[in-house]
Amino acid sequence: MSRLQDRLKHLRNHARGVSLGLAAGAALMAGLGAATPALAQDKTITAVMHSGLRVLDPIITTAHITRNHGYMVYDVLVAVDENFAPQPQMADWTISDDNLTYTFTLRDGLKFHDGAPVTAADAVASLQRWGKRDSGGQLIFDVTESLEATDDKTIVWKLKSPFPALLDTVGKQSAVPPFIMPERVASGSADEAITDYTGSGPFVFVADEYQPGVSVTYRKFEDYVPRDGEASWMAGGKNVKVDEVKWVTMPDAQTAINALLSGEIDYIEQVQIDLLPLLETSEDVTVETRDDLGYQTIGRMNFKHPPFDNPKIRQAAQMALSQEAVLATLIGNPDYYKVCGAIFGCGTPLGDEAGSDTLTSGGDIEGAKKLLEEAGYDDTPIVLMQPTDVVSLTAQPVVAAQAMREAGFNVDMQAMDWQTLVTRRASQSKPSEGGWNIFFTNWMVPEINSPLISPMLNGRGDAAWFGWPEDEKIEELRAAFIAADTPEKQKDVAVEIQKHTLENVLYVPLGQYIMPQARNNRLTGMIPSPVPVFWNIEKAE
Repeated sequence: MSRLQDRLKHLRNHARGVSLGLAAGAALMAGLGAATPALAQDKTITAVMHSGLRVLDPIITTAHITRNHGYMVYDVLVAVDENFAPQPQMADWTISDDNLTYTFTLRDGLKFHDGAPVTAADAVASLQRWGKRDSGGQLIFDVTESLEATDDKTIVWKLKSPFPALLDTVGKQSAVPPFIMPERVASGSADEAITDYTGSGPFVFVADEYQPGVSVTYRKFEDYVPRDGEASWMAGGKNVKVDEVKWVTMPDAQTAINALLSGEIDYIEQVQIDLLPLLETSEDVTVETRDDLGYQTIGRMNFKHPPFDNPKIRQAAQMALSQEAVLATLIGNPDYYKVCGAIFGCGTPLGDEAGSDTLTSGGDIEGAKKLLEEAGYDDTPIVLMQPTDVVSLTAQPVVAAQAMREAGFNVDMQAMDWQTLVTRRASQSKPSEGGWNIFFTNWMVPEINSPLISPMLNGRGDAAWFGWPEDEKIEELRAAFIAADTPEKQKDVAVEIQKHTLENVLYVPLGQYIMPQARNNRLTGMIPSPVPVFWNIEKAE
């Protein structure tokens, strides 16, 4: 894929008509306009993110908006840079000669937002809670002999057998980073959301200004001590150069674009592709991508309840789906998407498209009908959750529902906002009692490009990601990947994982796409990372 700025010159699509009058968006714009004089004394970045924020615990969900919130409020021990190399962030480390003992030493000056020092005990409790939820963390703790704080600044992690990807896994930028919380918070249940949001990062969450799903405010943490060095993705110096960041929700895409063009907001995280021409001629706005690999969009079924507890019925649903149909509806312009059957992403070292023929060749409705009949499908309703307020998630449910109905499924598509879906997908209730059968979401390719980090490749039942498959074979394959001692052997195992995933429909990969962002040129220094971050940004008067 070429760079976004080159593609913008060749856009041929015209913006489709979009409603201009959403009451929520208009009211919010009016509120922002009224607030402008009061904000003149401080430097505030006002941003429209891809979704409103409702879930504040970045360990119990993989939702990107909650991960973004996590990076505002918390810091991490290890972080990957733009070369995917783990770097010291809150801690430096040494590794024993036998690769079984990792010793982390916290750097000086680390504080929580309540003024308490960050200690090794806080880090240990945070890692342990993370390890109960995260797919990669579970694998590390499978081979952990002990994890303890030997003094206030030293964490000693002893393994029973080597885990070569430990630093990469602890330092991963998404799904899910092990954010460091106070011990009193992290020592609570990994299955219950936290209620104390005392952080360790560069911004303070302003609780009394938080309106769930509407707006959230972060203020600079004056006592945060950045690490030395240039910022590179999640690593390096997190230097905050503004006083405040405010995320506001504008469900209507054109309302947000109008607000950006008028200077009432500073940033839009995701710009609807067919509306890009509205920004093309503005000298005050820059449109750009954060990551050339972009996103993989996927479908996930619920393995706990009929009918998708039947592998043949899962296969029938997958057979009915077409990546091209989904991507063309979602994105429109083929310059911004790629049909790709690789579960680890095309353009990555482990990418392979084995077993994806029907997905990448337009689907097979007749084959799906036949397989559904063979499986004995009894017309059980398929509760398909449809988010209506996120640009990058509105098309997939509609296209999938149509294809599945053509194949013979009884689809009950239920509309809701994305944050309601994020909450509901955690429910294991029957679909008829508030549960679900299938939903769609998106992953950054860097967070699914390895079986050690991809949340969907977890076969541990109730300890797995939403959908909860029990799959001993995928666990065996992940163990084989860990044991593989050369890139060639890892790739061989990855191909087997690819085949197993599509044969058993652990999830449905629906292709790759990129979604540009837009910012007012008053903002400079924004780090080009897959995760949008607000440190290092300067805002001109």
